Amino acid sequence: MYLIGLTGGIASGKSTVAKRLAEQGAVHIDADKIARYVVEPDSPGLAAIVAKFGNTVLLQDGSLDRSALGAIIFSDATQREALNAITHPEIWSRTQELIEEAEQNDPWAVVVYDVPLLAEAAADRRLPFDLIVVVHADTQTRIERMMRDRGMSRADATARINSQASDAERLAIADIVIDNTGTIERTREQADAVWRRALLALD
Repeated sequence: MYLIGLTGGIASGKSTVAKRLAEQGAVHIDADKIARYVVEPDSPGLAAIVAKFGNTVLLQDGSLDRSALGAIIFSDATQREALNAITHPEIWSRTQELIEEAEQNDPWAVVVYDVPLLAEAAADRRLPFDLIVVVHADTQTRIERMMRDRGMSRADATARINSQASDAERLAIADIVIDNTGTIERTREQADAVWRRALLALD
């Protein structure tokens, strides 16, 4: 197995790279999907969130109100750390299960762990990554993307960026940096180069 840690700040274009690697044949493990899984209704994770933040973070159907929770955590680092203390261990446990499952299914698999908070989450860095890939776009480009594609205000977009690791912190852990300020074709070419490197390592 060849394990790639794929990360990048919000709106950096990480999903484009993950999709391209999956098209080439990689096993894609999406930390965002795992994060949703561990806070599904009736889960221990959701119960712990409600105990910490109150019923105002629940929708009428008993599921997590992400907008309400986001309003709390993105403007308050202490609250954000409290949430991470609840969710990160759950995400970490599920991630390990999925990586082990992928290796059991195919010992020669290329596994891409797609995780936005790799630079922030110490537990994730204990994974035995063969390669860490950072998808990078400058702050202004990312703000414009969030305003255009997600309907965010400039202030909200800036707050989301500021709630994550800095570009310097992410770039410091990178083995490869994919520049995603150009065309989508150029981004895919860089992803293909990562794929070729993984195959050569497994050969």
